[in-house]
Amino acid sequence: MEFLKAFISLLVLINPIGAIPLFISLTHAQSRVEKKRTIRVAAIAVALVIIISAFIGEFVIKLFGISMASFRTGGGILLLLLSISMLNAQLAPSRQTPEETDEAEHKHSIGVVPLAIPLLTGPGAISTVIIYTDRIRHWWEYSYMVGAGVVIGLITFAALNLADPISRLVGKTGINISTRLMGLLLSAVGIEFICAGLVELLPGLAK
Repeated sequence: MEFLKAFISLLVLINPIGAIPLFISLTHAQSRVEKKRTIRVAAIAVALVIIISAFIGEFVIKLFGISMASFRTGGGILLLLLSISMLNAQLAPSRQTPEETDEAEHKHSIGVVPLAIPLLTGPGAISTVIIYTDRIRHWWEYSYMVGAGVVIGLITFAALNLADPISRLVGKTGINISTRLMGLLLSAVGIEFICAGLVELLPGLAK
């Protein structure tokens, strides 16, 4: 059940469907072969970010002396802010600024930056992976996070490959509706993280 929650949270947060309009905009000048390469690189990068975050994310947090309770609370606030942007069908500033978007339009290769990072797997996704990985108690459970990374990478690959048909079928309005629904789900995950972090930091709240 915990793995399923982690997978759904990440899929909602990464939201490959919501990234389709910007993907189309960034790749409009690319040839068919270049688009295929961009999609392939982006999907692999998304999977690798999830997998690498699962294995070394907690170590990095502890290296800076940050408690998981504090990180969980901060991560929950970040997810809540992201969800508010999604509810307004907007791209959150923490994922891509207008300056970064303008710079990306003049880059030859956009598969890793800015498409995979930070557009798809930004700070929110990385925080979510670290928070759920902290709940792992057996080494073999890391295979769940690896599997989640691979599956989400494949979903990203499929969604971006079908970007044009999906855009024509559902239109901007359909994509916005999907983004708002995912934002609503993400807000619940953010609240859950915040509450769990505060209870751990301030045990008196649980009484």
